[in-house]
Amino acid sequence: MPALLPPALELFLDVLRCPVCRARLRPDRGSLRCPAGHTFDIARQGYVSLLTGTRATSGDDAAMVQARQRFLATGRYDPIRRALTELTADALPGGGTVVDVGCGTGYYLAGVLDRVPDARGLGLDTSVRALRLAARAHPRAAAASWDVFRPFPVNDRTVDVLLDVFAPRNPSEFHRVLRPSGRLIVVRPTERHLAELRSRIPGMVTVDPDKERRLHRALEPRFTAVGTRHIAYTTPLTGQEAADLVGMTPSARHLASTDPVGRGFLPDRVTVSVLATSYRPR
Repeated sequence: MPALLPPALELFLDVLRCPVCRARLRPDRGSLRCPAGHTFDIARQGYVSLLTGTRATSGDDAAMVQARQRFLATGRYDPIRRALTELTADALPGGGTVVDVGCGTGYYLAGVLDRVPDARGLGLDTSVRALRLAARAHPRAAAASWDVFRPFPVNDRTVDVLLDVFAPRNPSEFHRVLRPSGRLIVVRPTERHLAELRSRIPGMVTVDPDKERRLHRALEPRFTAVGTRHIAYTTPLTGQEAADLVGMTPSARHLASTDPVGRGFLPDRVTVSVLATSYRPR
């Protein structure tokens, strides 16, 4: 039986475009189709598969998604979500369109939509397993499979706020889809983020000290920073939470079998330290 068109996805038919020919998409028997006949299936979980050709391989696998879902449910990252929702609410006083690039399970997008009742949200991610959750994260959150490094399946100047939370960036596409009055909000770790875990586990990915300079160099031609918040605190961790925090990050792909995850060597507290910057298009 064909999947029904989710109401949240229907709200985005004026924003989405065919990734092949850039024409408008319309619902057609459990899929979205453009006038040229390019067809994209809607999964029974509610997300639409827009990726074509060679599939991206960088999305979270099942174990990473499960670890992420468990950890985020503990509330340990709630201060990050609150700061992000406040920045978004400041940019969306009357509602609008929010796109979360690399949305994962939809945790941050759902928080934004809770804070801004008139807003609609779209999450983009390469991970099908994450999108199954993102499509159900909030009644006004649609979800679609997409690779941030490709031209977005989104019409020009139709987005009010772009969220990029611990995700890769595509500055030229960010600029194209944002309205001139829109905002790009980028959340990224500082060198102190999860320092206690990284000191215990040699295989964990470190934060490049040059990361900030490279970020500003990449965004500066098209964006101007209008404000930055530093969210920093320490939080207690159970053994399971510590293991999940490692398992939900890209570090999970790099850990050797000898790394002491789950062997009683993980810290019982960890430093959370991230920067959240709001940018306006030039």
